[in-house]
Amino acid sequence: MIEQKDKLKAQNGSKQDGGIQQFFSQENQELLRGIMYPKHVEKGSNLFWEGDAADYLYYVRKGRIKVTKSADDGKEFTLYMHHKDDLIGYGDVLSESVHLLSAVAIEDCDLGVIQRKDLEVLLWQHGDLAVEFMRWQGATHMLTQTKMRDLLMFGKTGALCSLLIRLNNSYGEPCGEHRRITIKINNTEMSDMIGATRESVNRMLSDMKKEGIIDLVDGHIVIHDLEYLRNVCHCDNCPAHICRV
Repeated sequence: MIEQKDKLKAQNGSKQDGGIQQFFSQENQELLRGIMYPKHVEKGSNLFWEGDAADYLYYVRKGRIKVTKSADDGKEFTLYMHHKDDLIGYGDVLSESVHLLSAVAIEDCDLGVIQRKDLEVLLWQHGDLAVEFMRWQGATHMLTQTKMRDLLMFGKTGALCSLLIRLNNSYGEPCGEHRRITIKINNTEMSDMIGATRESVNRMLSDMKKEGIIDLVDGHIVIHDLEYLRNVCHCDNCPAHICRV
């Protein structure tokens, strides 16, 4: 029975905690849901592109969304992977601005869409909601800063170790004495998330496997030594809503 549950969790691939519950009271969550309208996005479809008007926020009811940034040479970096109960918005949604990033569905998704004008009215009417919204925006900015730190401060090995920690916080579950990442993520996807080549990621993961830091079981990464990963990337022990993919 336990094994069957583990298989189901791996297939579903995401943790069901976190999301907007960390920032908004139950009452204010209901206020936000009250101004949403439903939208279905099929796998592979873009939610928005860099340069599009940032007139909407998106709440993930089901599925996963990948958020990317394009470099001048055309290379695409994966900055975020959003899942159930996440609120997505990049750019100043409270003024006329554009998205600084692009978003694409990596699974069929059911979303709730919030129009900027509707949100402005709600924030004017409910001061406590406005405070919680500012807290959510602040956490989003902090998440971006920590990811830039990963990419710039401690080399590709440090960035990969940080990514593995973030994957554990977002999709990890107990596996005996270790931790298993419940989603399957390939080396090309990981290379896009740390700005490295696929070959470099292959080599670094192979070295970690030889040293007993990680293992690969049925396509899932199993972390044996989380403390080693934290030491390599000089982990600041950020809260889980910051240290996530």
